[in-house]
Amino acid sequence: MSAEARLRALGIELGAGSAPVANYVNAVRSGNLLFLAGKGPREAGGVRPRGKVGAEITVEEAYRHARSVGLELLAAMRAELGSLDRVRRVVKVLGMVNAVPGFEDHPKVIDGCSDLFVEVFGEAGRHARSAVGMASLPMGIPVEIECVVEVAPERRRAPARRKAAHRRR
Repeated sequence: MSAEARLRALGIELGAGSAPVANYVNAVRSGNLLFLAGKGPREAGGVRPRGKVGAEITVEEAYRHARSVGLELLAAMRAELGSLDRVRRVVKVLGMVNAVPGFEDHPKVIDGCSDLFVEVFGEAGRHARSAVGMASLPMGIPVEIECVVEVAPERRRAPARRKAAHRRR
């Protein structure tokens, strides 16, 4: 099943994605790799949650925030590529957790994004990953995630044959 078909089967509708909040772009392609800028979570109405995991935010809430970041990353991929079916593989994920000192469950938080990628891309969604703690993140968000994906080459259409040339054969 294609990634776009899986999204439909899961009942997931991607929004347009968020615009960069500073002087950068959402994605840069180099060869067959697409590098996606770090994204943060958004709640209904576009509100960004704030807080430290292990204080104001539980691991379970942070997991849901990481999943919402995964949706933002999927929207950025689709905006750049035209279709998620062009993603050949999720290569690397870097998850940053705004956590209290001594917090140790960073992997459980970032699993929110990783689990989503596997749901959408199947085995191609399994990736190398780092999940690290930060003293702070921009705008006080609880989690920020960036990733690198491998992109399938664009399919080129065969040139249309002229009818006259076809008739001569």
